[in-house]
This record gives sequence, structure tokens and C-alpha cells, in this order.
Amino acid sequence: MQWFDYFGYFGSFLTSITFVPQVYKAWKSKSVGDLSTWTVLIVVLSASVWLVYGIAIASGPVMIANSVVLLMALLLLYFKFSFKS
Repeated sequence: MQWFDYFGYFGSFLTSITFVPQVYKAWKSKSVGDLSTWTVLIVVLSASVWLVYGIAIASGPVMIANSVVLLMALLLLYFKFSFKS
């Protein structure tokens, strides 16, 4: 592994945790009324496209980051339709 690969994995980690606070807050409060459905849908689409790209180029950091972001966004979408606003 090259030294710059560590930057890729560190960036992957940072990208992966971006939605953790929002998912945690939504889960604890059972409230997602202020959460934009369109924004979450765009994130789902974006992470999906990046994930396919990461698989195509066999990039670990891209695959990891976008798998986690996709999972978090799908959880938020699930919360959006499950919790009463």
C-alpha cells in the first residue's frame, strides 16, 4: 500500500461518518420532519453511482465510503417513511 492510500482510507472514513449523527438523532427522537426527502434520495442515487464506479475501478476507499453512505441514507429514508412527522 502506498502512503497516499492512507489518505484515501481516511477520507473514506470521514465520508462514511457524515450521516451517523443524523441517523442517530432521527432514531433517538423518532422524528425526521425537517429532513428533506429529495436530499436523501439524491444522496442514495449519488452513493449508488459512486459505488458502481468504485467496484468498476476496484477502489477500496470508494467502495467502502459509498457503501456506508448508501446504508445511512437508506436508513434515513426508511425513518422518513416509518416515523410520524
